[in-house]
Amino acid sequence: MRIGIDCRTILNPGFGEAAGVGHYTYYLVSNLLKLDKKNEYVLFFDNLLSKNAAEEVITGASNVKLRFFPFHKYKHYLPFAFSHLLVASAIEKEKLDVFHSPAYALPLTYHGKSIVTVHDLAIYKNPKWFPEKFLIGQNFSTKTVVPNSLKKANKIIAVSEHTKKDIVEIFKIKPEKIKVIYEGVEFRDVPERREGTCGIETEICFGDLKAKYGLKNNYVLFLGTIEPRKNIAALAKAFCRLVNENKEFGDKYQLIIAGAKGWKHEKIFKEIKECQDKIKTKNVIKYIGYVPASEKFTLMKDAVCFVFPSFYEGFGLPVLEALSLGVPTITSNKSSLPEIASQAAVLVDPQKDEEIYDALKKILIDQNLRKELSEKGMAQAKKFNWRKCAEETLRVYEEVAKIK
Repeated sequence: MRIGIDCRTILNPGFGEAAGVGHYTYYLVSNLLKLDKKNEYVLFFDNLLSKNAAEEVITGASNVKLRFFPFHKYKHYLPFAFSHLLVASAIEKEKLDVFHSPAYALPLTYHGKSIVTVHDLAIYKNPKWFPEKFLIGQNFSTKTVVPNSLKKANKIIAVSEHTKKDIVEIFKIKPEKIKVIYEGVEFRDVPERREGTCGIETEICFGDLKAKYGLKNNYVLFLGTIEPRKNIAALAKAFCRLVNENKEFGDKYQLIIAGAKGWKHEKIFKEIKECQDKIKTKNVIKYIGYVPASEKFTLMKDAVCFVFPSFYEGFGLPVLEALSLGVPTITSNKSSLPEIASQAAVLVDPQKDEEIYDALKKILIDQNLRKELSEKGMAQAKKFNWRKCAEETLRVYEEVAKIK
């Protein structure tokens, strides 16, 4: 079987592709190549500038052919022609048995056997979460390319049951056309907390992060893109209320907000400042910006608890990562999050600030609850692994390739 995979979303494999479609594609492809030595894989990248990324993904596999689109220089001048004519033509020349797009869309003019992965449909569920300019720029994609791709694909992979439900509701796709295959999580051997700095580049210790970011010994963590659907302001308000009601919380704990600034972040920071200005204890909330993958897991593991009260997630990787590290977790009871966390986290209604407040207070007070959640979290996370994801995806390839 000759399998083609669009790998253009893989940009920084050296950083483990910290999030998003690139993360999914990187770990899926690398695990497929470890698992499957029988079939031939054709991996498509933008151009030769992607060669380092490509070589890291294949890691010496012999059943791989790399293809770099030679017309990449035209991409910004002729985006439609590039995406839907030239790319389709280049893919068809490879005479594939099946082609997999891990990022929602197929070229409009490609008509071979195909599979599309859908991660989330936030832009369809609530356009108000996105800037007007972005919506206009995505108009052709959301109204033409994605619907056409889902209709044309022989099979659709959804990363959660909730995403499958959204696909059926929004695009009227038959449920039997959609296969749910969960993403995995990389289990990492993060060292136990050390107050001193490690002093070596290959290992990040709590002492390093404490010095770099000005962390207290005890902190509550949110980690994710700073954007409206993450519901960060509600978390900040709940934390400020705790500190207002009990000064000891403010002396002992700190709320750390980490992540890149996304759209509409200005309003979120304004709301956080307003709630912090109302309390006597200063600097209990700290934004530390984007945290690289080399630091992220130590920052997570050393948190007293991880809070992710998002309104909508297609999968919810940060929650799964926190569970895998044994970090007591509070997350939303909406979208895919209860599906991923199950009984291993405290679930709250993200629309109800009182529930976020109650859950946060309970976890910070109750050490036994934290221990119980830590154990349940690690057990739950073991249900999600990339090898299983690769095995199930390979079976979908085989199924589609047999279609006459």
